[in-house]
Amino acid sequence: MPEFIGFPREFFSFLDRLKKNNSKEWFENNRKDYEKYVLHPSREFVIEMGNKLRRIAPEINAIPKINKSLFKINRDVRFSKDKSPYKTYMGIWLWEGNRKRMESSGFYLHVENKTVLIGVGIKMFPKPVLDQYRQAVVDKKLGAELKKAVKKVTDQGYLVNGKHYKKVPRGYEADHPNAEFLLYNGLTARVEEKVPDVFFSDAIIEYAYSHYRNMLPLHRWLKKVLDG
Repeated sequence: MPEFIGFPREFFSFLDRLKKNNSKEWFENNRKDYEKYVLHPSREFVIEMGNKLRRIAPEINAIPKINKSLFKINRDVRFSKDKSPYKTYMGIWLWEGNRKRMESSGFYLHVENKTVLIGVGIKMFPKPVLDQYRQAVVDKKLGAELKKAVKKVTDQGYLVNGKHYKKVPRGYEADHPNAEFLLYNGLTARVEEKVPDVFFSDAIIEYAYSHYRNMLPLHRWLKKVLDG
């Protein structure tokens, strides 16, 4: 696979055209453009970023395949009023740990509407992970480590979120020092910005990596908890 030199500017022009022509017929007629300008550069990014992230996340999974590190472009429209068959954004996911892909903490890149979101963590905990997370939140040692990790990340200007519930779940003390984190159904840190010029060069690797490194305390806490 060729060396990653950045995303082409046609990346966004293809997604813009897809927004206006979101149909299977149009997509099939323009599949070559999707593969050339969106899919192939994204695969190259996964490989390069995986190599870079191994410095700080040695067990990183960077697999340049659909339903691995690349999210499929097809939408699941079964329960949606919007029947548009394709997503008009690109999502990339590199995860670390000994659990399944979407049960692990990892590093995310989301590109849409000429904005880029760079984040770490788990957006929504599957049930077994949620139970494990809650037990860690109320654990004296792990709970204290969580607070420290969150402070390190937020002090650098990143948004930490995941709050979902209005009440502390049954079986937990409502006045627990970490009660706020018991309202979460996921735990992420992220930054969202306009797409920088470096997106179109190999410098996007270092740009994204610097954000991932800054948010690393949160990822490492989750990995420690989930790897058990």
